[in-house]
Amino acid sequence: MSRKYKRQAPRQLSTFSVKPVEFNPDYSIIKRELKHIAILAGTFFAFLIVLAIFQNQLIAFFGI
Repeated sequence: MSRKYKRQAPRQLSTFSVKPVEFNPDYSIIKRELKHIAILAGTFFAFLIVLAIFQNQLIAFFGI
């Protein structure tokens, strides 16, 4: 014969007072890396502008 088990009611969680934890991330490293990326991007962009301005002279100099 099989036994019949009674279903138990779900247990109630005890009421602990949980203190909220402040989310305070430190983004100083990310700011520094973004600044570095911005400087590199600005340098490359300025280099492309200089190449575009002197395009004809460079082509004549290298004989392409």
